[in-house]
Amino acid sequence: MVSQFISTHDVRLLGNLDFDFPPGIHAVGRLDNDSEGLLILTTNKKVTRLLFLSDEPHKRTYLVQINNILSEENFKQLQTGIDIRIKTGITYTTTPCVVQVVTNPEELYDLGDRLTAWPPFTWLLMTITEGKYHQVRKMIAATGHKCKRLIRISIEDLELDGLKAGEVREMDEKELFAKLKIGEY
Repeated sequence: MVSQFISTHDVRLLGNLDFDFPPGIHAVGRLDNDSEGLLILTTNKKVTRLLFLSDEPHKRTYLVQINNILSEENFKQLQTGIDIRIKTGITYTTTPCVVQVVTNPEELYDLGDRLTAWPPFTWLLMTITEGKYHQVRKMIAATGHKCKRLIRISIEDLELDGLKAGEVREMDEKELFAKLKIGEY
């Protein structure tokens, strides 16, 4: 599914979900076509500015499956900052992030039965505070690995909490702002 409500292409859209969305709703911090997980939908245009365009960094946590086994050197590169190419074509060093190896990813997310990689592979839990275009995928590629599955499981204190693919959970805006740590309602 594409993280938008209209498209010129014949793709599955958010509007295809079985939910009566209010007028003016839009996705905040979209997921690319090959990613899954938490997506915020709101009619409040301030949310994008407060969450992603402010000087205050906000945590986003991803469950990431990569091909093969990640070396200790690559692990440290991800933790301390790694050079990636950003959309302007320049080299950018990512800020330090929290990375840990996950041995039981199904405890964090219902992975279903979708096979995305043949063993050996590694599952990582990565928390970043910036959001360059395809940043996590580019960080993994910079280690010489391929991101096989990318699942956003939280933004600040807003978590999936068992929400399944295609499910929608309504939330009071005051509670949303508190969980996202984006200031006053």
